[in-house]
Amino acid sequence: MTIKVAVIGASGYTGGELLRVLATHGNVELVHATSREYLGKYIGWVHPNLRGFYSNLKFGEVDVDRISDKADIVFTNLPAGASLEIVPRLIEVGMRVIDLGPDFRLRDPEQYQKWYGREHPHRDLLERRVYGLPELHRDRIRGVDLVACPGCNSTATILTLMPVLRDRLVEAGRVAVDVKVGSSEAGRKPAPGSHHPERANVMRPYEAEGHRHVAEVEQELIEFAGDGLRVAMVPHAVGSVRGVLATAHVWLNEGVEEQTIWRSYARYYGKEPFVRIVRGGVMRYPDPKYVLGSNFCDIGFAVEGRIMRGALFGAIDNLMKGAAGQAVQCMNIMLGLDEVTGLMSPPISPI
Repeated sequence: MTIKVAVIGASGYTGGELLRVLATHGNVELVHATSREYLGKYIGWVHPNLRGFYSNLKFGEVDVDRISDKADIVFTNLPAGASLEIVPRLIEVGMRVIDLGPDFRLRDPEQYQKWYGREHPHRDLLERRVYGLPELHRDRIRGVDLVACPGCNSTATILTLMPVLRDRLVEAGRVAVDVKVGSSEAGRKPAPGSHHPERANVMRPYEAEGHRHVAEVEQELIEFAGDGLRVAMVPHAVGSVRGVLATAHVWLNEGVEEQTIWRSYARYYGKEPFVRIVRGGVMRYPDPKYVLGSNFCDIGFAVEGRIMRGALFGAIDNLMKGAAGQAVQCMNIMLGLDEVTGLMSPPISPI
């Protein structure tokens, strides 16, 4: 079976990574890719690493009728606000959509308005969409027509925290997450904070008063932790190009020991194809360097028994498990393919 795929918004870093994964998937054919800035340019002209993979394909326009005629499924990879117009049109003509932007991640329209500063005009789609984190919602992703892929910071944070909150091992009312992120998270177009001369060699906090991805974290984890869940998140820009490291500081409940936490992670992630539990080895704790180019999330932790504090770690590649890789994982599930198809390449090392 060959699945015909379209990608809307394919010229940025995430779009390019999505095209890279799809190029060797084995079950898909890219039939349309869009870019306003590079309209009419060959894909390999914009993404030099893809030279020879899409030799005859040029970036086209966003034409819903044309896409619906040619494609079976569509990835939309657009900034906040842009999906609000395009995704409903695609759904209306019967397309299945995987949205990598933020417009359909929050099921509560009031939360969307709070964090994104605009009213959500499609509440019906918020009710039917599924949050695209397979480790939490695999069964719901099957057969759905709209998947909203998580942000990279929220992916790393949710996967790090879910088991210990689900098993009531930590205090849900005070969770503090420090997230280190590489520069590719900011996108392809330079801005004062992401332009290379300003970004190189930094360790800079931003949005310290409250990052919008924390809304996704609380939305997804409140089911396990209860209404008392409170998560603080401070992201830090660091000089690497790719990678996310989430460090969640939690306070352990009475009687919780190191082995209790190991058993919790093993219970929920022992059979997950893309979550690796780090325990010992040359590198004792997760490090994004060792997941780059892959769809893996490495999970680990440390316990400071003196004050009953746990430091929980989750490392991902922000362009893969934090974006393109996870989107393809969701596509595989939606279409009844083996979940790991096209995604089982080991990480690149050294890098």
